[in-house]
Amino acid sequence: MDVAILVVLVIALALFFDFTNGFHDTANAMATPIATRALTPKTAVTVAAVLNLVGAFLSTEVARTISGGLIREGDGGISITPTMIFAGLIGAIVWNMTTWLLGLPSSSSHALFGGLIGAAVVGAGFGAIDGGVFLSKIVFPALLAPLIAGLVAFTAAKIALGVTRSVPDERGRFRRGQVFTSSLVALAHGTNDAQKTMGVITLTLIAANMQEPGTGPEFWVIFVCAVAIALGTYVGGWRIIRTMGVGITDVTPPQGFAAEASTTATILASSHLGFALSTTQVASGSVIGSGLGRDRRAVRWSVAGRIAIAWLITLPASAGVAAIAEWVARIGAVGIVIDSVAAVVIVLGMFLISRRNRISHHNVTRYPVPVSPRPVNEPVE
Repeated sequence: MDVAILVVLVIALALFFDFTNGFHDTANAMATPIATRALTPKTAVTVAAVLNLVGAFLSTEVARTISGGLIREGDGGISITPTMIFAGLIGAIVWNMTTWLLGLPSSSSHALFGGLIGAAVVGAGFGAIDGGVFLSKIVFPALLAPLIAGLVAFTAAKIALGVTRSVPDERGRFRRGQVFTSSLVALAHGTNDAQKTMGVITLTLIAANMQEPGTGPEFWVIFVCAVAIALGTYVGGWRIIRTMGVGITDVTPPQGFAAEASTTATILASSHLGFALSTTQVASGSVIGSGLGRDRRAVRWSVAGRIAIAWLITLPASAGVAAIAEWVARIGAVGIVIDSVAAVVIVLGMFLISRRNRISHHNVTRYPVPVSPRPVNEPVE
């Protein structure tokens, strides 16, 4: 297959992944304000889309981690090909759609990293992966960021709930404050997640000798990735929003405020340092931490357990799918066509299955079983 055609195909696939990343991660910013009715569902996703678009232009450090760090390329590096990146994106998209169908807030970031790693290992061997970057920029942040965000949210929730015990009217102010904090999460999300697709497209251009190694994303790459993730965010991943907003715990305004503030701080700090962390893990950790800050019985641990399992298997699962896709793609043009058709069939199949149990802005705040040990408006002793 002609390299130029393959590059166009990879860029299109990368932008579709960016779109899925948007609707997969809308819950990170807007699940809690929707749950507490600080924002209506439609208003929430609109605000998130606009701020994701803006945030994507604010930094490119994470993009550089992917385009010039995780996968070795250029002089003295491994010759990664657009075909490997193509296979890696298929692995990431298939896993994103699987977890969306199940309503699990798993990591789009780790799905992407896993896909790239699985395809690169099959195509070029383990030497294609920079182990130091993988550990320092991906693994360690993945382990520490949710714990740090959860601890901060736990502390902040304790303080906020203490305030509302003594001054009950403050709950309304926390609800209004959520508009600000959730907007900050959406902005921070744009500074981190949109960049991952920028990094993938830049890596593709470098691999195809259309861009110099070691350079950052071009402006047109930044622009199209920002638009793609914003459109995905506007669509709204209602299945995951329901899990994050009312599935893990029944969120009160003080809890939501605490969770969003801690999520924002963690993501912005990581973006500044170039850590390609999972914003989903950070947001989920913050929600769990805020629930613990209220009462350990206020957390639905069965849901939290399923989310934790998804966290653990995301990287190897997406790597496995990508490895198979790369193995098929190595046949040649026919293999790439087979991969493309299989990916389309899988995505469409999952979408059709989701229509049997449709979740939308009309029923996103309804969850089958209440979890709170006491009414949400009753102070916690």
